Amino acid sequence: MRLSDHDYSEIDGRLAAHDAFLKSRYPGERAGRQPVHTVYVPADRLDDFRDWGAIALAAMDEHDFPGSDPAIRAKLDREPIEDLRVDFEDGYGVRDDAQEDAVVRRAAGILAAGPRPPFVGVRIKSLEAATRHRALRTLDLFLDSYQDTFIITLPKVSGPVQVATMVTLCERLERGYGLSTGTLTFEIQVELPSAVLSADGTATVAALLTAADGRCTGLHYGTYDYSAAAGVAAAYQSMEHPVADYAKAVMQAAAAQTGVRLSDGSTNILPVGDRSAVHEAWALHRRLVRRSLERGYYQGWDLHPAQLPTRYAATYEFFRDGRDAAVTRLRRYLDRQDSGILDEPATARALAGYLLRGLDCGALTDAGFTRAELLALQ
Repeated sequence: MRLSDHDYSEIDGRLAAHDAFLKSRYPGERAGRQPVHTVYVPADRLDDFRDWGAIALAAMDEHDFPGSDPAIRAKLDREPIEDLRVDFEDGYGVRDDAQEDAVVRRAAGILAAGPRPPFVGVRIKSLEAATRHRALRTLDLFLDSYQDTFIITLPKVSGPVQVATMVTLCERLERGYGLSTGTLTFEIQVELPSAVLSADGTATVAALLTAADGRCTGLHYGTYDYSAAAGVAAAYQSMEHPVADYAKAVMQAAAAQTGVRLSDGSTNILPVGDRSAVHEAWALHRRLVRRSLERGYYQGWDLHPAQLPTRYAATYEFFRDGRDAAVTRLRRYLDRQDSGILDEPATARALAGYLLRGLDCGALTDAGFTRAELLALQ
């Protein structure tokens, strides 16, 4: 042995700052349930969200939804929307201040009165110059009217300075309303190529997470704004276009092990019209949801109640299809059996996480392990 205690100590000292950075920046997966989707409802039509489950069930009956999984109908009856976003941006539009003020107060009152989905939030306008003051005013008024937990969605982010400013805004609002430090968190919508790749060639999205100082909980891909900004013709804008896959791959690399969750975007081909059109839209949505899940995007956007049946059908199918194999691999890993697959501890964590997600969304009722056993592997 040629290394002394002094050598060990010196090496520890050299790496102490990097050790602290890794612990802070890459804490691992965020604890708790992640919703499988986010539903955007224009703020002036917020009452509509209570009808989404009934509308979805009626669409299934009217258009003869493929398959007859009773778990999907039960989900639509019990909890059709997992994550609701009150939209004051594109879905709402531009109104005069008095009108938007009144809608903010009313929307906050609707949520406060309940019942409401497990996760709720508000999408303000962007921090670009034209909408900045309105965005600040809406968030301030919403906080004044709604005191429960909610997420803030920050759209059309183009650079780290906007995110750093959002952090400052959250800090000031927390002080102003007497909230604990860190109460206010936000998700970043990646809707512009400049949010993925900066002018100097670096990955902007990683800088966005640094600027968020731990307050960013999610990165949401904006399918159509992003594709349009990248120059993709309208007819070819899609969640599966190569520009979308590139952006989402960079987002995924930047967010890995940070605790920041990912959400895919949406398809604007809605299941409306005659039976043929509805079935085509259902088939497309179901395929795209499954595609996102297979690529590690466990959340997406839904824009219409009739998309809910295919959201849950694809999600339940994804977790049920892989349940037995995941249980077998995880059990063999824990028992150290010779399975023909040499799994690493990281893979065991991924297998446990997969089964937990299946339990959380209702796809699985038996994950082969107790929840406590799966959580212990995270």
